[in-house]
Amino acid sequence: MSSEAPTLGTPFPSMAPRSAGTKVRMRNILAIASGKGGVGKTWFAVTLSHALSKRGCRTLLFDGDLGLANVDIQLGLMPAHDLGSVIAGKKTLHQATTPYPAGGFDVIAGRSGSGSLANIPPGRLQILTEDLLLMSQSYDRVILDLGAGVGKSIRLLSRAAGAMLVVTSDEPTSLADAYAFIKITAMERRDVDIRVVVNACNSTREGERTYQTLLKACQGFLKISPPLAGIVRRDTRVRESIRNQTPILTRYPNAEAAMDVEAIAERLLQG
Repeated sequence: MSSEAPTLGTPFPSMAPRSAGTKVRMRNILAIASGKGGVGKTWFAVTLSHALSKRGCRTLLFDGDLGLANVDIQLGLMPAHDLGSVIAGKKTLHQATTPYPAGGFDVIAGRSGSGSLANIPPGRLQILTEDLLLMSQSYDRVILDLGAGVGKSIRLLSRAAGAMLVVTSDEPTSLADAYAFIKITAMERRDVDIRVVVNACNSTREGERTYQTLLKACQGFLKISPPLAGIVRRDTRVRESIRNQTPILTRYPNAEAAMDVEAIAERLLQG
């Protein structure tokens, strides 16, 4: 982990003009985003939620991947209700919340294996976002796992968050897509708090080089400098924990990747 990485303190700055009460509620919502799939975004969201819970935070993990949700699969959960029931008007967000005692946090699952939620009308998505803002008052931290890409539904849902972590890897396509996500998000809201997580790198030094590549592109073309939130080293035990549907902090708490995410969580809580 780079010693020069800035702290991800609280409260998070708000991203858009809203009422004072809404700004307060947004501060504890952190969106996890990526330009493309396959970079470990959901695994990172799960592990960060667990790390925050271990530090005494009341934490909610919200599966906001409206097309291909899989938080429940990674955790081996079989929730009685999911986000599909909420959007259909059959259940409230509170009723769709599933405790995950092994990790000490709550989960609102998406509808796994279905793309039917990806085309939610903007008005319905706005209602969902406002409901999430209200529900966030019951938690110290809400981790919002967004879908990959820059689709309209992803951008609308991301507006609930006070800050955003963009997860990338060292692959050129991942960097290009992370840059595209940052570009579109920054164009829509110049005051958005975007930070970068480099995942699955062979070493901290390699992760810093990857971050510098993305940073130079953002500085040169967008005139912004998204700071580094943290680096997560490549670890074969990540795949094993996912295969076993068990969080890495439970199965391999001393793994390098686990300790890297815990370090990010620790800085997140430093006010």
